[in-house]
Amino acid sequence: MARKAAIIGGGVIGAGWAGRFVLNGWDVAVFDPDPQARRKIGEVMANARAALPALSDVPMPPEGRLTFAASITEAVEGADYAQESVSETLALKHRIFAQIQQVAPGLPVGSSTSGFKPSELQQGAANPATLFVAHPFNPVYLLPLVEIVPSPASDPAVIEAAKATLRQIGMYPLHIRKEIDAHIADRFLEAVWREALWLVKDGIATTEEIDDAIRMGFGLRWGQMGLFETYRIAGGEAGMTHFMAQFGPYLTAPWTRLTDVPAFDEGLVDLIAGQSDAQSGHHSIRELERIRDSNLIGFLRVLKDRNWGAGRVLREHDKRLAQALPAPSADTAAPMVMAQLQVLPGWIDYNGHMTENRYLFAASETVDNFLRLIGADMDYVAGGHSYYTAESHILHRAEARLGDRLTGTVQVLSADEKRLRLFVTIARGSDVVASVEQMLLHVDMAAGKTCPASPAVLARLMPVAAAHRALPPPADAGRAIGRKA
Repeated sequence: MARKAAIIGGGVIGAGWAGRFVLNGWDVAVFDPDPQARRKIGEVMANARAALPALSDVPMPPEGRLTFAASITEAVEGADYAQESVSETLALKHRIFAQIQQVAPGLPVGSSTSGFKPSELQQGAANPATLFVAHPFNPVYLLPLVEIVPSPASDPAVIEAAKATLRQIGMYPLHIRKEIDAHIADRFLEAVWREALWLVKDGIATTEEIDDAIRMGFGLRWGQMGLFETYRIAGGEAGMTHFMAQFGPYLTAPWTRLTDVPAFDEGLVDLIAGQSDAQSGHHSIRELERIRDSNLIGFLRVLKDRNWGAGRVLREHDKRLAQALPAPSADTAAPMVMAQLQVLPGWIDYNGHMTENRYLFAASETVDNFLRLIGADMDYVAGGHSYYTAESHILHRAEARLGDRLTGTVQVLSADEKRLRLFVTIARGSDVVASVEQMLLHVDMAAGKTCPASPAVLARLMPVAAAHRALPPPADAGRAIGRKA
């Protein structure tokens, strides 16, 4: 049974939370009195569906159900977790918490607040122990960071359970041990924002020039190493000690105006807004969101390939998703189910369906799982032996499209000490989208020659081959190009 999350407030952040939960298999009930909430959340959900699965290399769980509640009571009934994302007004948040706790006093409630401390949120609460800060970053459905901030009144068990929930949906909960205004990340953003406002107000730079300084320079470094690791490298072989000695004295230089705030008046607003319109006004907000998402996917996938920074979080989430998939079948009475796959955004070509190389990828995943099952796994490869594909024949039967869930099965057509002939079927439900027939040779990798497989591998393989000889041969086995079906 799917778990349920209640989302109170369906603006940009609340809608992002909804996307993150729904796409990770949770049912979500949203409460937002805005008459445009369904449209706005629907548009964000569309962006999330196009973006989040592109970060995964294993199938996402089946989507949860998204509903719109007529009241807070309806939203939180039966919920396992609640996330408040209303506007930054403390009195409003207090009213929301009071209504939630009238119905579900023990429900964990995270607040998306970017500035309030948890002790401020807990004032007057019926059960302050279950209220805490869970501050995410936009877009919530893509960026993994969520700042978890408890107060002394928070229940440590509730906090740990909340962190586990957020990891389950692919986020990185950063536990902030001491509450402070604006937490950690927004304090940095506030400092940069203030300095940027002065640079624009004083005529030093435009909004576009400031953005260029960030995205063409240190922003790229921060995205994969943060602040201190970046500066450690800047210190050379002597490291951070040398960096501090070299640049520390400049902390007293009047380089910044961080302790001085520009007058927030109509003139400053018009100046900033006008330059921003000139910079980006030719794009709609939804277009900018899609551009942002596409760029973030590229950055995050590079980090994932290198198992670095936020990419490590994505890999760990893939492992959790993979563990929830059915195990490969050991039943030899039929072609064996070896892989559960999903057509991801990166698998789609210009025609809108799965590109040719991904059909072979799906077959390879299926065969690799079979090889693991018979003991020809990575440890076996590390020992110097492996099965190499000598021939492949692929037959395309149907188009697989974005989001389709595919099953890969293996039937052993023949096997001996050195050769393994397999028939792989890739199916969408009962419809076959492709079949791949492969001949694999067992190889001594150091010698570069075929050789008999190990007795342990043959002891697992040969009973399967014997059982599969009794199965009807696949109609397309042995097919050649041009031969009629």
